[in-house]
Amino acid sequence: MEILEILENNINQRYIDQVVETLKSGGLIIYPTDTVYALGCDALNNQAIERICSIKLMKSAKTNLSIICDDISQVAQYAKFDNTQFRLMKSNLPGPFTFIFPALSKLPKAFKGRRTVGIRIPDNEIALAIVRTLGGPILTTSVPGDDEDYRCEPGLMAEAFESQVDIVIDSGRGQLLPSTVVDCTNGDPEIIRVGKGKLIS
Repeated sequence: MEILEILENNINQRYIDQVVETLKSGGLIIYPTDTVYALGCDALNNQAIERICSIKLMKSAKTNLSIICDDISQVAQYAKFDNTQFRLMKSNLPGPFTFIFPALSKLPKAFKGRRTVGIRIPDNEIALAIVRTLGGPILTTSVPGDDEDYRCEPGLMAEAFESQVDIVIDSGRGQLLPSTVVDCTNGDPEIIRVGKGKLIS
């Protein structure tokens, strides 16, 4: 396992390239978002997704999975949304929101049985640089744990997941407030978890 220091205002593309090569080979990373630190992998690599599900004990096919995209046109490859929902995303993304939409069949086998997918476009240049360089989405889920210091400090996360992840990106102390989750699968958007950010409707 390796710790890479990448700052949002001074992104080292060589490190981003290293992260992407790790993802392409099925590796797992811990990386910053505009909310909490997250576990991630190539969202189109089924074996890597299963590894993350195992770490998070997400064994049920009903567990929601979320992906990070770099723009709404990429979202359209993996999720179904209408013009009203497009405008909702346009008004709030990039930002600290997870929008739940019906999933399209392009997602890998790990998504089968899950009719929905969470969509994130975080306001964090490190996360977006990874997705752009990868050329596809990354699976994202918050780093598990209850201890506040542990969930905010990349060094402590690296110790805890030394045998389970390949790279930890250290971008400084993280946050505790997760994204606001908006369910867009049944007509009007419904906030099902209040987190960071105020939704512009």
